Amino acid sequence: MIPRYQLLKSQIHRLGLALALPISLLCVGGLSTQLPPATAQSGGNRPLTIRSDTQEYDAKTQVITARGNVQMVYPARQIQATSAQAQYFSKEKRIDFSGNVYILQQGSNSIRAEKVTYLINEGKFIALPKSNRQVESIYMVEDSNPSQQTNKPAPKTPNLKRSN
Repeated sequence: MIPRYQLLKSQIHRLGLALALPISLLCVGGLSTQLPPATAQSGGNRPLTIRSDTQEYDAKTQVITARGNVQMVYPARQIQATSAQAQYFSKEKRIDFSGNVYILQQGSNSIRAEKVTYLINEGKFIALPKSNRQVESIYMVEDSNPSQQTNKPAPKTPNLKRSN
């Protein structure tokens, strides 16, 4: 017959081994340095994904704040954005970007600014520059008559101060 203390010791040893694998898997999973992206469902359940170094969610106000190397992808509207910080206001359907904002839409149109507000329901961007700078937007314009070129030169435009 096995003494009682040895039986107890054997059971504790088995329990320890049984718990070792799940605990070690949890620890390894917890060491991952990349946080999962925040995905917001906006209008018609189309995902809007935000990746960043850190993120906070305020359940009371329903605001997600992303900081550091922010990357947003919104495939339904063909929009990609990068910035230092972004705040997604789910109740208002609005995203505020700040800090070296770059937005690319439909693969060719772009906006560079210090702050940009994107009103999701309206599909509208409001961009503000750094002080003493300008916002830069680049839009691809389709020429309505590419085969009919005129010999008339384009009008001169004034010299503008570059924003970057």
